[in-house]
Amino acid sequence: MESHQVEDDQILASSMSHHGHSALRGRLNISADEDDVYGGAWCADTEEKEHWFQVNARREVEFTGVITQGRSSDTHDDFVSSYFVAFSNDSRDWTVLDDGYLFYGNVDKDTPVMTEFSYPVVARYIRILPQSWNGSLCMRLEVLGCPLPSNYPTENDVPPTDDLDYRHHNYKEMRQMMKVINEECPNITRIYNIGKSSQGLKMYAMEISDNPGEHETGEPEFRYTAGLHGNEVMGRELLLLLMQFICKEYNDDNPRVRHLVESVRIHLVPSLNPDAYELGSEMGNWALGHWTEEGYDIFQNFPDLNSILWGAEDRGWVPRIVPNHHIPIPENFLNGSVAVETKAIISWMERTPFVLGANLQGGEKLVTYPFDLQRPPRATETWARIQRQNEGALRETADENLFRWLAMTYAHSHLTMTENQRGSCHTDDVTGGQGIINRASWKPVVGSMNDFSYLHTNCFEISIFLGCDKFPHESELASEWENNREALLAFIEQVHRGIKGVVRDIDGNLLANATVSVEGIKHDVKTAATGDYWRLLNPGEYRVTARADGYSSQTRLCIVGYDANATPCSFTLTKSNWARIQQIMMCEMCGILPSLSFKSSGSHITLSVEQSIKDRNTILI
Repeated sequence: MESHQVEDDQILASSMSHHGHSALRGRLNISADEDDVYGGAWCADTEEKEHWFQVNARREVEFTGVITQGRSSDTHDDFVSSYFVAFSNDSRDWTVLDDGYLFYGNVDKDTPVMTEFSYPVVARYIRILPQSWNGSLCMRLEVLGCPLPSNYPTENDVPPTDDLDYRHHNYKEMRQMMKVINEECPNITRIYNIGKSSQGLKMYAMEISDNPGEHETGEPEFRYTAGLHGNEVMGRELLLLLMQFICKEYNDDNPRVRHLVESVRIHLVPSLNPDAYELGSEMGNWALGHWTEEGYDIFQNFPDLNSILWGAEDRGWVPRIVPNHHIPIPENFLNGSVAVETKAIISWMERTPFVLGANLQGGEKLVTYPFDLQRPPRATETWARIQRQNEGALRETADENLFRWLAMTYAHSHLTMTENQRGSCHTDDVTGGQGIINRASWKPVVGSMNDFSYLHTNCFEISIFLGCDKFPHESELASEWENNREALLAFIEQVHRGIKGVVRDIDGNLLANATVSVEGIKHDVKTAATGDYWRLLNPGEYRVTARADGYSSQTRLCIVGYDANATPCSFTLTKSNWARIQQIMMCEMCGILPSLSFKSSGSHITLSVEQSIKDRNTILI
């Protein structure tokens, strides 16, 4: 039920206290909204004499137990403390389990309680019959069961097509799995760690490339990360499955996978919060394992660079004083309340020239893109003026259209993410059927990993929420892999969308930290230490300018087409006039050139140099 594999029309109840607490709100771990329009549980009308909650499995299954939970609420303490269980094959004639055996339920509203039946019961329908409760009669639940062997799969069944390891992996098993993959594909994989957790566990990464361990000039770098919240485990398992899949398909000469491995340096980190994973479980509530051992939410533990950029823009300082990209981290940030995991991630981001990435999360099924924080209106603006302006502009990056494309690529390649007839996990569909939403317009956060990545590095990053159930049962992993496989591959391929090239001087030396600007887009990128760059862009014509300290800028017209490869767009910069003058002056200061004089003639400067061992030379600049 929590994963929504049980659909809305399969759930029924005897009554409801009001519309916001219908039977559809009875899914395990469902959350209430702030106004309680969507309640945090099924709540019965207590004036009714009989109370029941029913699930229709649509075919006979083996029911093995139930998990019950109280109401999600900040103000109410409602939960069911005892209940009967009944079964039926036609929804008319019911048999109460064990002749009316009373099962004990919850003692608080948050902690799930699992009850396993003494033997499996084969039936199509199951009913929970509450007998006693605390506060109002409200509950959330999950039904446990197994399908009967059948040669006729139902519409909800997605048989796996890949021979992979569909299991949950704890820290030790995850490390062993990565080691096995590395041994099977030693020529294209490398295991390394990006740092350690607060408890000293290594944050392992797997690099997949045709030349692992080395950045190749002209080859973009991509990252998938998971496990920011330890109890959201789907991403961890999907990345382990992706490692297995790429290794297996590469060895089997799959042309698509071989092209990926040979054209992209891929980094996969299945667990950024390994300490907290060990706390989470299928029976844990949504908070258990969410934070680090020290109590940090890693995703929103990054520097707030948005406020720095927006404040500078309001003062007219961008880009003259404050850049619109690679905004420095405030000096006091790393000495403040920062998780050791966050520091390790920041260091990893800074030393690797990532172009594109995504973090895999859980608890919802959609894709979010930056900005994750909405820009506050200027103090001088009146409310009426704010209403007149496009409020969407307060949330948009300079690359709004590109971010929407990237998010759509994943959502629309996913097998079920855009199926909005069931709504979202907790409320109505907030994405308009598209499966994507700007994070700031949904659940804004300060100091997000995505906003930091965009404003401090070259990397465009989005968040992928993989499903309603944060810790799905192992039996669901195969179908979830089928749902996500194409989306995982298609999103990596977007790293080739746009332009790429190198910036060098006239002597062929590659220039690091050169700035590459696109006319009309107020967000620049920088070249890597090897002088290469990648700029993600949608198809179109762009005037692109490269700049570097001491060099004259160069502008080119670069055309991005619809093919699968980035458009080459390289630059060769010449020393600027002033840089050449400074270079000669420095030589004189070192004793190489004892005398130096300037003469002005029209728009030219004549520089005369007297050398002690050569005749007078005149250089026209």
